[in-house]
Amino acid sequence: MYEISAKFSISSAHYLNNYEGKCKRLHGHNWKVTVYLKGEELDSLGMLVDFTVLKGFFKNIEDQLDHNCLNEIEFFKQKNPTAENISEFIYTRMQELLDQNGIDNARVDRVSVYETENCEAVFYR
Repeated sequence: MYEISAKFSISSAHYLNNYEGKCKRLHGHNWKVTVYLKGEELDSLGMLVDFTVLKGFFKNIEDQLDHNCLNEIEFFKQKNPTAENISEFIYTRMQELLDQNGIDNARVDRVSVYETENCEAVFYR
């Protein structure tokens, strides 16, 4: 089994609905994201997924999230834009991009999102 990971950053705003505390007001974070892929077979070049390809896929996700109010994104109209739900959103979107591009030797294993330096949420199936 092989595993690769890549780290990314996103800056965005959000607020939490039905929350009692200061996070109910609009505020921003510099989210730190790590995407982990796993697979049993390497491609003909000896890679699970080319890091350049992985970064390109994340750019698609970044374009949706970066410098936006997350509450305005369709996914987060149904779910609060918590670190947990952001990690699920990124996981799901990254897996869709792998599938759409015919990459079948690797799957998203998990996505880690740091809301602050010391607070992390992880989504995996």
